[in-house]
Amino acid sequence: MIIRNVIRSDYELVSPRLNEWWGGRQMSDMLPKLFFDHFNDSSFIAEVEGEVIGFLIGFLSQTHKDQAYIHFVGVNPNHRNRGVAKELYHTFFTYVLKEERSIVRCITSPVNKTSIAYHTTMGFYIEQGDKEIDHVHVKSDYDGPGQDRVMFVKEL
Repeated sequence: MIIRNVIRSDYELVSPRLNEWWGGRQMSDMLPKLFFDHFNDSSFIAEVEGEVIGFLIGFLSQTHKDQAYIHFVGVNPNHRNRGVAKELYHTFFTYVLKEERSIVRCITSPVNKTSIAYHTTMGFYIEQGDKEIDHVHVKSDYDGPGQDRVMFVKEL
């Protein structure tokens, strides 16, 4: 497996696979091309023999100079449970530390139990929210009315 920075043309490789990799859920709208144009240094692709098998799109916070944010991570279902996501996260953490950031944040939907379990396994903790869903703290209406989110933080 090779991990490399994203380039603009990776959008055409990643975008058509998003909904398929999420079992038909409409996810492609959450990852516009601008991320492939403006966050190359902090975003990564995992490849095997030239095939994209995973990606992590992240960036350094402009507002909070000690923080970075992971916007979107995906792994081809045929390559899950093989350490692809772990390698992508560790590559991002290495980049973040090099840039003198010590806090990484990300969010997920409260219905995404796999993501919640994965992030806590990776050492993220869940921030206190203003309500609980299935015993998980969430920030209500974070992404708009009815769009509650689980807020993760990891200190490096």
